[in-house]
Amino acid sequence: MLPKTKSRILPTWKWRNVKTVETITNNEMSIGRTLLKPVAYSASLRVARQVRAFMGAHRRTRRLQDKLLKELVRRHASTAFGRDHGFGRIRCYEDFAAAVPVGSYETLRPYIRRVLAGENTALLPAGEPVLMFSMTSGTTAAPKYIPVTARFLADTRRGWNVFGLKALRDHPEAWLRNILQISSPMRETVSPTGMPCGAISGLLAATQKRIVKRMYVVPQRAYEISDPDVKRYVILRYGVGRDVAFITTANPSSTIRLIETGQAHTERLVRDVADGTITPPGDAPPEITGSLQFRPNRRLARQMEAGIRRDGRLMPKHFWNLAFLANWTGGTLKLYLPRLRELFGGVPVRDIGLLASEGRFSIPLTDGSPAGVAEITANFLEFIPADQADSQKPDTLRADETEAGQEYMLVTTNWAGLWRYNMDDRVRVVDKLGGSPVFEFLSRGRNTTNITGEKITEYQVVEAMRLACLRNGRPIDRFVLRGRFAQTPYYELCLEDQDACEADSLAGFIDEALGELNMEYRSKRSSGRLGPIRAAVLPAEALARTEAELIRKCHGRSEQYKHQYLATDVVVEE
Repeated sequence: MLPKTKSRILPTWKWRNVKTVETITNNEMSIGRTLLKPVAYSASLRVARQVRAFMGAHRRTRRLQDKLLKELVRRHASTAFGRDHGFGRIRCYEDFAAAVPVGSYETLRPYIRRVLAGENTALLPAGEPVLMFSMTSGTTAAPKYIPVTARFLADTRRGWNVFGLKALRDHPEAWLRNILQISSPMRETVSPTGMPCGAISGLLAATQKRIVKRMYVVPQRAYEISDPDVKRYVILRYGVGRDVAFITTANPSSTIRLIETGQAHTERLVRDVADGTITPPGDAPPEITGSLQFRPNRRLARQMEAGIRRDGRLMPKHFWNLAFLANWTGGTLKLYLPRLRELFGGVPVRDIGLLASEGRFSIPLTDGSPAGVAEITANFLEFIPADQADSQKPDTLRADETEAGQEYMLVTTNWAGLWRYNMDDRVRVVDKLGGSPVFEFLSRGRNTTNITGEKITEYQVVEAMRLACLRNGRPIDRFVLRGRFAQTPYYELCLEDQDACEADSLAGFIDEALGELNMEYRSKRSSGRLGPIRAAVLPAEALARTEAELIRKCHGRSEQYKHQYLATDVVVEE
């Protein structure tokens, strides 16, 4: 059922008792907000209309999706891809499904390669310029390049607007306060024609309205710092002393690492706050460290020191009063939530939805849940039943044909020139909003391993670890489970810096939990075809170093990288 539309879409202007720690005085802060209120309210009226339109769209899911598909096919009929697939003869969805097979990035790579070389009409309509290429690591060593057009950018921005205004309405104390974003630059490299290739979030930030830009506390140049420790320190230093309302990033590990960097350099950070300086623990470009004159804030420094003496370490509450955190919480990333709670206490967490370089596909509407309503206004969506994930010619369901409780692989067609593009993302539909699915991300489809027919998914492994941690009373957010083929095959649990006895106990807990979650695993274990899980203790930060090297080789980004908890390659023991 669709919720009734409430008359008030915009956040209230009544402020809750927000205690702030800023470099400016409370009077200056109050004056600044007062002056911004009329401008912000005017700008928000347009966003409020977008929210109402998005919520209303789910009352007519099939009709809206048909209209979107028709427009996409018509606009792209004269492209090389459109001619190759007979777009001129497509009149309905059935024609479209018959003409265009479900594919992957490799299906589109020849066309995207031509766009990279400047032949935009290979995949995009004539007169549709490419603003940049959103770049992400692929399943091979070669990165993926997604063309970002004005229409695609507008759709992406609209999705963020809907997400943001709904979050602010639920947390009005965040209104007109600062935002700390952890992101990557839009220009990490360039295409053969000189177009920037990088993170679309960088382009979104660079093209934001002026009133929104002034709320971001970190300058875009800071995201270009290559040393991750220096980058995190610079981002944190720009944020400390500012009235940050929420932190937004993709991977929650980025937020955790940000605070851990402050804890590793506490004395340096407190001294910088007191003196009004910025001295990163390494080399940073002078245009970054010298681009903002910080005010000395000895009062805040004393406040931080008092908090450190009280709590035994630096904590975010010593310098921020956050309204919420915005990051992924679904699938494997739920393992980071205990650590977030340890650092941030009861600060609410709102999932940012299923979004990638290829687009935004869901918009969560509440805190504490990874599930979001399908973004049907920007994508023509199809769903492959999960049990057909490996089929050469799988069945596909329309968005309104999905069922709650079922798992699917997500397929998208959108304004980035993606046609029946299998995202290889496994999702579970948990509810329906009108005719549209409300779904949560479970795992990447490829993250399934099989030695004797058990077909373990990464989601099951993460859930087993979560249950094991509840019993063990100690959260663990980084590990790898890897299959090993021996006389009796088994799985090896790789952990960092653990006591051997505790590691063995944890392996036993996970072995038991997997048996509850996967009947085939239980069958193979009870029959002796699979041996019990064995623990392997690695040095501290060993997995983190391996992960950093993988990101470097694949030209990826730590902010978007999803740690792979289940290794799909099976080690053969001699």
